[in-house]
Amino acid sequence: MDSLQSEDMADAQGPLTETIVAVSTPPGRGGIGIVRLSGARAPEIGARLVRLRGGLQHATACLADVLEADVLDAEPDTKQGARIDEALVTWFEAPRSYTGEDVVEIAAHGSPVVLDALVRHALALGAQLAEPGEFTQRAFLSGRMDLTQAEAVRDLIEAQTLAQARVAASQMGGALSRRVHPVKGALLEVIARLEAGIDFAEDDLEVATNEEILSRMERVDGPLAELAATFHHGRVLHDGLTLAIVGRPNAGKSSLFNALVERDRAIVTAIPGTTRDVVSERVAMGGIPLELVDTAGLREAVPEMDEAERLGMARSRAALADAALVLLVVDATREVCEEDRALLGELEGRAAILVRNKADLLPEEASTEWKASIPSVLTSAVTGEGVEALRALIVRLATGGAAAESGMLTTLRHQQSVETALAALADARRAVADGTPHEMLLLDLYRALWALDSLTGQTTTDDVLQLIFSTFCIGK
Repeated sequence: MDSLQSEDMADAQGPLTETIVAVSTPPGRGGIGIVRLSGARAPEIGARLVRLRGGLQHATACLADVLEADVLDAEPDTKQGARIDEALVTWFEAPRSYTGEDVVEIAAHGSPVVLDALVRHALALGAQLAEPGEFTQRAFLSGRMDLTQAEAVRDLIEAQTLAQARVAASQMGGALSRRVHPVKGALLEVIARLEAGIDFAEDDLEVATNEEILSRMERVDGPLAELAATFHHGRVLHDGLTLAIVGRPNAGKSSLFNALVERDRAIVTAIPGTTRDVVSERVAMGGIPLELVDTAGLREAVPEMDEAERLGMARSRAALADAALVLLVVDATREVCEEDRALLGELEGRAAILVRNKADLLPEEASTEWKASIPSVLTSAVTGEGVEALRALIVRLATGGAAAESGMLTTLRHQQSVETALAALADARRAVADGTPHEMLLLDLYRALWALDSLTGQTTTDDVLQLIFSTFCIGK
């Protein structure tokens, strides 16, 4: 982001003249707690919050004493006694800091009392309490990072699996921006070629032919379509998905659920219908966060069915409808019944796996074949047979078989920006085919450019920025 764009955004957000302060470590007690200040007065206020045992130097930790506020208000030479903690103070000089401003970090012991005292005294000295995400927002506004990198900070903090952390770290390093940059460059070449033909028509500058325009646009379309194709896997890695385990009573659903979560989470007995309510557990498979839902057995309603089982079946139906991925568990030792076939029919066209459970009870000569329109696997929740194969199949279906790659689209905002650009380019291709004047064709091309700019934050509205940074924690 160039300096002019950064200044425009800063003006839209209001002048960044205040020095802000917040505790940057998680709430609670711990070995270390950090109070962070950012702004022009950060070094001045930071030096007044503690008794430094040396001078502040860029990126160099300095030992200091944390004193009570009334002692801190005294002149530097008279600050004696009343020490309540010992801390390390680090100053990062602008613009070589996280926010691009002067930043001071005071790393004290993680006592909420001490950290609160430091923040309160900083406020008394003229600092303002930081809003959620304001440190990262200032880094974005100062041009230290673009919007995809700023979002990745939040994603890294919230990562629940190593795969999520890797993707977030890659995005923080600018992986997505690096994929978008050459696409924007190619698009700008098309725009510049058309603009030159319009502006210098009287100078007999050769007008770009339709073939040349379409050829140049292909250099934009191809990479952009490839980027759009990463959204499915990227979103699954970012958000995870819900997997429902359904089937008839006593098919071994709860046993399989326990095998997948690797602990006895659901009650398992030989009595059919033990599970009367949905039981859920969050796990990670192949780096993907999965919400596993064990459901009550589904069977045809009969007059003697009690109210609890009816309610359990209703909740199972709701879980089946809401799940992104379904495991239909059947008893491999029993003949196929109409209820199993009916459930299989309901899963036509959905992401689902047929799990033939209780393989350990099958006679050796028994057939393991099952004609189904969805992938199937033979398992034993008791011995563990087939469970790893089932895990691999779940991951393959969840990701569409695609491998994680650098610079993926991970949020709906990312996807909408790219899809808008692709739609604008499709309109531009139709305009070329229709012989539309270049002045009108440029409107479609600029619409594509603005969509890509919104991806990295160069043309993002204030409302969108506020929504994004408000999801951060205070101090980040």
